[in-house]
Amino acid sequence: MIREPAEVFIDESGRVQLPLGLLAEAGLDVGNHLLAYSDGDGRIMLRRASDAIDDLEQGLGL
Repeated sequence: MIREPAEVFIDESGRVQLPLGLLAEAGLDVGNHLLAYSDGDGRIMLRRASDAIDDLEQGLGL
């Protein structure tokens, strides 16, 4: 199930707060180690660091 998009804002220091419901839906929790990267114009991707490393070790992309 995909929820309605959440509107978030970038503050003066470049921080964005993500709603806890969105994190829970993605299977993420407070304290998880994430990698952030750009995936095109206006798009930023977040991935668990361990998942990204596993994919890279198997010759897959991020």
